[in-house]
Amino acid sequence: MMTRFGNPGMTVLALALAGCTGCAGDHRVKEMDRIAESYVTLVLAVGEHDPDYVDAYYGPGEWREEARRRKKPLDQILDEARPLLAALNGLDFSGAEEMLSLRHRYLQKQLGALATRVEHLQGRRLSFDEEARALYDVSPQPLPESHFDEILASLDALVPGGGPLPERYGEYRRDFIVPADKLDAVFRAAIDEARRRTRERILLPENESFSLEYVTGKSWSAYNWYKGNYASLIQLNTDLPVYIDSALDLACHEGYPGHHVYNVLLEKNLVAERGWVEFSVYPLFSPQSLIAEGTANFGIEVVFPPRERLAFARRVLFPLAGLDPGRAERFFMVMDLVSRLSHAGNEAARRYLDGEIGRDEAAEWLHRRSLMSMERALQRMRFIEQYRSYVINYNLGQDIVKAYVEARGGTADRPDRRWEEFAKLISTPRVPSALQE
Repeated sequence: MMTRFGNPGMTVLALALAGCTGCAGDHRVKEMDRIAESYVTLVLAVGEHDPDYVDAYYGPGEWREEARRRKKPLDQILDEARPLLAALNGLDFSGAEEMLSLRHRYLQKQLGALATRVEHLQGRRLSFDEEARALYDVSPQPLPESHFDEILASLDALVPGGGPLPERYGEYRRDFIVPADKLDAVFRAAIDEARRRTRERILLPENESFSLEYVTGKSWSAYNWYKGNYASLIQLNTDLPVYIDSALDLACHEGYPGHHVYNVLLEKNLVAERGWVEFSVYPLFSPQSLIAEGTANFGIEVVFPPRERLAFARRVLFPLAGLDPGRAERFFMVMDLVSRLSHAGNEAARRYLDGEIGRDEAAEWLHRRSLMSMERALQRMRFIEQYRSYVINYNLGQDIVKAYVEARGGTADRPDRRWEEFAKLISTPRVPSALQE
């Protein structure tokens, strides 16, 4: 059967050969192609047991229908995954084209994480740190309470008013809520500007697009559902208030140059041009997520360096929201400090999932150490209960991605190089551990 992907008229085999000059007939490549197809079908099979697992899929429709029809038992999925991983481990790509080596390592890590997730579904429980290593290919290091105390002390001096800091911060931030009747205009202005800036730096397909929906009843703030053919559905959760800084951050994170652009480039460069079918599916609980979330968060800083973010918010977003632009500078100073508290969420999740503290105590930790309202802290606890150690992908992922890009010359004072390294990272099959080597 000849399966077609994004580039009409080119088969998977033709695309694979076009992307691997000189390796036609190479048994290693043929074996990796075989394993890649099996990997995709196993991801779909796991998705029949875990509704959160398959974040995106735009491969052959018959593969998904087959997964739904057969609904392989978890034991069988493991029995099929382990020989594939052994076969991958037996292939040697040293000295091969760099992209082939990257693809090989990517498949190894993704298949290993798949096996771990299946074992989790079977009832096996790992510690927070063990799970993070097995699923996301990183080792999150605990942070002492003194780390957060120092940041909180700086905020205590900056946030106006009297009384305990969490309550004082909550009262201060309420002045920067985007009114419900202005939210769509603010969010669309933010995403349009992020898109314009991104397209100036990264060549995207002319037909790339997104649609936008407002939803409720979710454990997350926003979500990008990638549909294939360079299109995304972006959903914004309006259960809780949306703040002016969040509107800008989410526009970048979910859209440009975040998740939408990341998925578009993988589809264009790896699926359509090379025929690598494994990138037509995105299993959420896998090393790919640390790259996806880390680049989406770091991408905010790439597309809107702090001074440009402030200028755009003051000139466009604050007036659209009916907020006082004169208060923008101090507000962003506060929010930059608050963003440094994000790792407190990892500590709450670690302690809660490892059984050291209860749910209410973890929510209180988020309230006191992350300055979340109790309502938002309880929403975050629902997220932790649903997605577990996934929380590390946002902050630790951002730290790893930023260090990787800057180590290659993509520092803030060299924006052209920063964009170049960022675009290269989101266009190639990298794994988290390799970014730290």
